[in-house]
Amino acid sequence: MSLLFSFALVVLPFLPGFDGFSWHTQRECRYSSEDLKDIEFIHRYIYNKLEQVRYNSTLNKFIGYTELGVKHAEKWNQDGTADQTHTNVDGYCRPNAELYFKNILWHTVEPSVEVLSVKSGSQRHSTMLVCSAYNFYPEGIKLTWLRDGKEVKTDVTSTEELYDGDWYHQIHSYLELTPTSGETIACQVQHSSLPKPKIYNWDPSMSDGDRNKVIIGTSGLVLGLILSLAGVIYYKKKSTGRILVPTS
Repeated sequence: MSLLFSFALVVLPFLPGFDGFSWHTQRECRYSSEDLKDIEFIHRYIYNKLEQVRYNSTLNKFIGYTELGVKHAEKWNQDGTADQTHTNVDGYCRPNAELYFKNILWHTVEPSVEVLSVKSGSQRHSTMLVCSAYNFYPEGIKLTWLRDGKEVKTDVTSTEELYDGDWYHQIHSYLELTPTSGETIACQVQHSSLPKPKIYNWDPSMSDGDRNKVIIGTSGLVLGLILSLAGVIYYKKKSTGRILVPTS
């Protein structure tokens, strides 16, 4: 089944002397395939929310919907306005549609993925793992848990794909289990930004608490080195301006 894509430009001119009345035109580009073979340009003329005249590029003519609209349609179909308006198919619709496919529909961003252990609230299992995928576009992602290369379907829960409000999305999948020594547990990610499914292994070598301690300790060491270096630089600058006086 084909999908219908369309975008529209609405123009709202201000007409002096017509207080309480509104007049606007609306341009639409319609297409249902990426090759744009069926692209169609529609131009509507609307007065007081009532469509007066419409141009259809497939018919290459104007159609009137009111008494005044019929008169305008007949005139524009005969004076060459219809043929001139038809140039919007290639001049307006096609380039904008190509930009839409290139920058939106075909644009993909690979997710940032991490696999961590969190505190388990289950009485049956000792561990809960979470596979989190962040900042991916477009939506439509699949997270699968693998245990020694085989898909795990039980004790698995997942959030919906969450919209971040900035075009990007995130999702989280949870696995409750009791790990055994030597096994490999991984999260497999499938997304349109990836040429093939990507596998992220869980590293049980250290707990999350130990990992956080290492991160905090490393950060503290780096900060200490920076402060020490700043102290040495400050001391040398102060020493440069001194005049040493010998004492007897």
